[in-house]
Amino acid sequence: MKIVIIGGGAAGMMAAAAISENNSSAEVTIIEQNSVLGKKVRLTGGGRCNVTTGIESMAEILKRYPRGRNFIRYALYEFPPAKVMEWFEGHGVPLKTEADLRVFPKSDKSDDIVAAFERICESSDVKILFKTVAVKAEYNNGRFNIHLNNGLSVMADSLLISTGGRTGAIHNGYELAKSLGHTITELAPSLCAFVTKETWVKELSGVSFKKANLKITASEEYKFTGPFVFTHRGITGPAVFALSALSAHEKLSADKPLDLYIDLMPETNEELLLQKIQNLISENRKKTFLNILSLLIPKSVAETVCLNIGISDSKISAEVPKKDLIKTAHFIKAMPLTVIGMTAGEEFVTAGGVSLSEVDSKTMQSKICPGLFFAGEALDIDAFTGGFNLQAAWATGRLAGISISKAI
Repeated sequence: MKIVIIGGGAAGMMAAAAISENNSSAEVTIIEQNSVLGKKVRLTGGGRCNVTTGIESMAEILKRYPRGRNFIRYALYEFPPAKVMEWFEGHGVPLKTEADLRVFPKSDKSDDIVAAFERICESSDVKILFKTVAVKAEYNNGRFNIHLNNGLSVMADSLLISTGGRTGAIHNGYELAKSLGHTITELAPSLCAFVTKETWVKELSGVSFKKANLKITASEEYKFTGPFVFTHRGITGPAVFALSALSAHEKLSADKPLDLYIDLMPETNEELLLQKIQNLISENRKKTFLNILSLLIPKSVAETVCLNIGISDSKISAEVPKKDLIKTAHFIKAMPLTVIGMTAGEEFVTAGGVSLSEVDSKTMQSKICPGLFFAGEALDIDAFTGGFNLQAAWATGRLAGISISKAI
């Protein structure tokens, strides 16, 4: 029985491993456009590879998936983070869980993760066609004929498309899926940093907040609370990535920007913040207003607030009118930014993919084309940062591999 896996990323590698472990007689071929397996896996986490999450509650884990949450539930229960960690450690990769519950190899080397799959592929005689692209797939009489960019073709009894998202030079998994009868939902970048119209953000580049409320108002309202950091072009960080995922399908351009508001002090409501500012002024009447604000927020941010409100840096706090104090409190609680673009981060993923209604969530097999399977980012599933996208790839890849093994 011949099996072809298109895409040697996280999902494809795990599927190959699962097939090899469950049916040693299967002939597995991986078609990989790059010169190595797991190219994106090697890059994630700054080269450390955030393998999965240390969160144990499945309810909490599922909240990290803005799309595909219900579909992926079965796969995650079958191969949850605890089993993923057990699997890697059982294959010679010791792991560690950091304070923020992200899981990494103890070596801090993503290559160790890929090496585990390379060992399995070598010992199981998995054939890997590097620098090769599947340009066409035909289904006839229960078998697949996959045409390659080198003019050759390979036959398969089962075909797995695990090409990942639209992040590389050649990602035609979507086209192959369409040619075999599947629908591709709208595609959009996710886990991105925001580029803002406001140029004053460059003066705050590197300034970070451990906790802030971020809100986008568009066709609907999107909110997320977490850490973020200013950049020379806008803002980035976990909260920004999550917000970009939630709002991934909103239309965005310089002509059609998104309105973003940041609450820099989420633990204090606006009325109490105003009172706090007034109390500080009463206690420090001779200090400049800038110095008063600097007791509450970083000085560079205080300077930006003063600039936007129109208060001179040298203005004595006792001389600032109440209407400007009200404006200041409001600005801190709802700092307005105009998002005009996005920039991809190292964990860039694609929102959208093969329609989940056309795939069996308990096997990853197509409901349209028997013998065709999907896994990983090729599906309309994506998640926040923190190891959740790789967790989805491991879980769907393993489920697809086991299902293919049973179908043989």
